[in-house]
Amino acid sequence: MSEIPMNEIAAPNLVRLPDLLLAPLVEAALVEDLGRAGDITSNATIPAATVSALVLRARDHGVIAGLDLARLAFAAISPDIVMTVVRDDGHVVAPGDLIARVTGPARAILTAERVALNFLCQLSGVATATHTIARAIAHTRARVCDTRKTVPGLRTVQKYAVRCGGGVNHRFGLDDAVLIKDNHVAIAGGVVPAIAAARAAIGHLVKIEIEVDTLAQLDEVLAVGVDAVLLDNMGPDMLREAVAMIGGRAIAEASGRITPETAPAIAESGVDLISAGWLTHSARVFDIGLDAAL
Repeated sequence: MSEIPMNEIAAPNLVRLPDLLLAPLVEAALVEDLGRAGDITSNATIPAATVSALVLRARDHGVIAGLDLARLAFAAISPDIVMTVVRDDGHVVAPGDLIARVTGPARAILTAERVALNFLCQLSGVATATHTIARAIAHTRARVCDTRKTVPGLRTVQKYAVRCGGGVNHRFGLDDAVLIKDNHVAIAGGVVPAIAAARAAIGHLVKIEIEVDTLAQLDEVLAVGVDAVLLDNMGPDMLREAVAMIGGRAIAEASGRITPETAPAIAESGVDLISAGWLTHSARVFDIGLDAAL
């Protein structure tokens, strides 16, 4: 990630996830890592009474996410480990910045280290990728959002990481809202039949969004009305025309080939949302180290 302003908070109004949601993820990861006999390396090389002070430091420019998962990983191995946060989730960091201090039984710290860092580095990568888009479109009204293209089992925390990076969330699951995609349209027999069938089947509080690839499809959609339109793989010029056609009658969401370089022109078309699946399925892991305190 290119250098970004320090002392910035990507998500100033961030609401943390409760430990109740995070603990099962941490427990499963620790059980996987401990195997059948626990950490035989640390147990063999570190005296049981050894107490150590280590620090979590950033090794790149980015945004932090996942500190609560790291804290729970350390605490699950030993309640005597104390993790003191210096730069919290949603904060921007630079190489060398101190993120947190970790003190306590050395064996336990080293046993929990990999699970803590796996969560912290992966989620900070998602937050950092999201922030690159959010900063690129900050001069527009558009917001960056995620998709359901998440790592299986990690959707809740990956979507939290998107919020840490200054983004907003799309659907969490198939039951959140109706999103009619191209295959639904093809099998249902067209845009209008698909919308009509969805409207007849859902409750009054459920919103409907439909994906369109052409302005002709959009014209059909607007004739019957929906809550949101997903404008897929349209260039900036076509997006501007689509936004003008919608005229505020529905939320306009753009998707397809969204990068920090392409995002500004797409956002300047006037769309409300820009969605990008790569934020969660292939964002680069953010490098954080757990090192001896100096």
